Amino acid sequence: MSLKYLRCSARYAQKNYNYLLIAGITLLSVSQVEAQEPVYTDINETVRQIALEESQVMDIASWLCDVYGPRLTGSPMLDRATDWAIEKLESWDLKNIHLDDWGPFGRGWELEHFEMHMTAPQYSQLIAYPKAWSPSTDGLLEGEVIYFDANNQQELRKYKGKLGGKFILLDPPRELREHFDADAERLDSDDLLSLANKPLPPPRRNRRYRRSGADFSNAMWELFEKEKPLAVLGRSYKGDLGTIFVSGARAVAGRAQDPDAVVLPQVTLSAEQYNRIFRLLDKDIPVSLSLDMKSRYTNPDGMEHNIIAEIPGTDLKDEVVMFGAHFDSWHTATGATDNGAGSAVMMEVARVIQETIKATGIQPRRTLRLALWTGEEQGIYGSRAYVREHYADTDEYGNAREVDAASKNISAYYNLDNGTGKIRGIHLQGNADASGIFRSWLDEFEDLEANTITLGNTGGTDHLAFDAVGIPGFQFIQDPIAYGTRTHHSNMDTYDHLVEDDLKQASAIIASLVLHTALRDEMIPRKQMETE
Repeated sequence: MSLKYLRCSARYAQKNYNYLLIAGITLLSVSQVEAQEPVYTDINETVRQIALEESQVMDIASWLCDVYGPRLTGSPMLDRATDWAIEKLESWDLKNIHLDDWGPFGRGWELEHFEMHMTAPQYSQLIAYPKAWSPSTDGLLEGEVIYFDANNQQELRKYKGKLGGKFILLDPPRELREHFDADAERLDSDDLLSLANKPLPPPRRNRRYRRSGADFSNAMWELFEKEKPLAVLGRSYKGDLGTIFVSGARAVAGRAQDPDAVVLPQVTLSAEQYNRIFRLLDKDIPVSLSLDMKSRYTNPDGMEHNIIAEIPGTDLKDEVVMFGAHFDSWHTATGATDNGAGSAVMMEVARVIQETIKATGIQPRRTLRLALWTGEEQGIYGSRAYVREHYADTDEYGNAREVDAASKNISAYYNLDNGTGKIRGIHLQGNADASGIFRSWLDEFEDLEANTITLGNTGGTDHLAFDAVGIPGFQFIQDPIAYGTRTHHSNMDTYDHLVEDDLKQASAIIASLVLHTALRDEMIPRKQMETE
C-alpha cells in the first residue's frame, strides 16, 4: 500500500522554495498552502478493478428484482428476499448478520390475481393496477361507472344513495401531450454548476405533515364506506404510454396497514383509458366495467425488520461507518430502480470491500455496517426505528428530543436511493466542514464524472433519519435517467431499466468513500443541531 497525500506541507514548501524558483516553477506562498485529505491510491486502484472489471452488481440486482420482486413491506416476498440477502452476505463472510426488528408496522399485503375490463359500450382490455392493501372482491364484479364530481362537503349530499354497486371515477381527466424530448436524461454541466453553487441550507425544522382539505377528504371516504361502491378508480398524476404510477390504498380512517382498517377496492388505470371512459360518460354513453381481484393480508404479528451486517474494524472498532439503502419496493413491478438498484449497489459495496481487504491486506480501522431498510416507502419507518432504538429519542417524524451518547460513535451514513443513474457527486446536507474531505476523495473519480459537491439538502429517503439526530448522513447526486418520468413507483420499474455501467461506477465510488471514512484519524465533522 502507498499513501498519497494530496497536499504540500508548509515545511517542505519553505525548504525547497529557493530551489523551485531556480527551476522556474512558481509556488504558492506558504500561507496559501492548504492541508488536504489523504487519498489511498492503491485502495482506489483495487476497488476500481473489482467493482468495474469483476462486478457482480447486475447478478445481485437480477436476484433481487427478477426472483424476489416486488418486495412490499410486510409481504411474504420481502421475507424471501431477506432470506436470500442474508445467505448472500454470509457467503461473503460478513459478520454480525442479523435482523433488527422494528414495529409494529401492521399488516402486509399480497396480490394473488387481478383483471379488469371494459364490457360496455364495447369490450376493451384495461391497463390497470390495484393499489396496495386493496381487499379482494367477492368474485367477478360488474357495474356501471359514475364520475364523482364534488369539491366540498355540501356537494357530497347529491351522491347519497347513488354510489352503491358502481365504479367511481374519482379524478378529472388529465391532458396528455406527445413526447418530443427523451424521457431519460443525464445532468449536464449547467445542472452540476447550479448544484455546486447552492448556498448553505437553513436549519432543519421539525416536520409536521398536514393535508389540505382533510375534513372534506375524510367526509368523502366516509360516504364511500356507507355507499359501498364496487371500487374507486383513479389515474396517476403523471405517466402515459402504458406507464402507470401506483402506490398504496387509502383507508377510510387510519392507515391501511392497521389490522382493523376499512379499505375499499382502489384501482389506478392508464391515463389514456381513464380519459376515454370520462369522455364516453361526458357524451351520456353508459360505461360498464368488470373487476376480479384476489388479495390477502399478511404479516400477522405486525412486526418488520431491517437487515444488518458488518465488517469488523481494528483499532477504532467501536466507531462505525454505515452505508445502506432501502430494501422494500412497491408492488406493480419488481422494484428495480426503486430501490433494487441501491440495495444491489450497497451489497456489492460490501463484497468489493471484502475483496479489497483480501487483495491489499488493508483492514478498516472503524467497523463497517451495511443496513438494508424496510418500510421506507410508507414513511422511512425502518431507518427511523433503527435510529430511535439505538441512537436517539425521537418523535414519530424523526425529530430528535434527546440524542444518546452512542450516536457519537457513528462517523457517517451513506445512502443510495435515486434510481439507476451514475453518481455525479454528493449532497452535504449543509455540512460545510465536510466539504474539503469529499473534495479530495471525489477528485480521484473525476474521470468517472463524480466530483460535484453541493451544500444543498435532498430528501425523501433514509439518510434523513440520521441527519435529523446529528449523525452525518449523505445521499449521492445521481443522473436522473428516467427515474421521475418512467420508473419511480411505476409498472415499468423493472430490471431492464437498470444501467449496468452506472451501477458499477456507483459501487466503486461508494466502496472507496466508505473505506476512506473508516481509515481517517478523525471522524467526519458534524453539523450543530438542536433537539426539540
